[in-house]
Amino acid sequence: QVQLVESGGGLVQGGGSLRLSCAASGRTASTSAMGWFRQAPGKEREFVAAITWDGGNAYYADSVKGRFTISRDNAKNTVYLQMNSLKPEDTAVYYCAAGSSVPTLYNGSARYWGKGTLITVSS
Repeated sequence: QVQLVESGGGLVQGGGSLRLSCAASGRTASTSAMGWFRQAPGKEREFVAAITWDGGNAYYADSVKGRFTISRDNAKNTVYLQMNSLKPEDTAVYYCAAGSSVPTLYNGSARYWGKGTLITVSS
């Protein structure tokens, strides 16, 4: 079992920055691929970013590439999402997810999910 708790959400002005954190606990937390998804009001949940268990490779949705950075600190069992140049269209509930591999996460088949944290970007 892996438990995931997100933090760092809030209200930010367009062009601003926020950093989300996802604290993971459980036996396999440090060996799981981790990712971030988001769901905007009235829309389906979408992939944002993912990182391999060792932090060696990261993957991004085209909509956030160059603005968001995913990283992890396995000593702290924490995954981060640094979000820069935020836009109103980034407004969504952001979810942390863990799975066996990045492809698993990318396909939305994560085994574990956090409860989400709301990001609101004002124009």
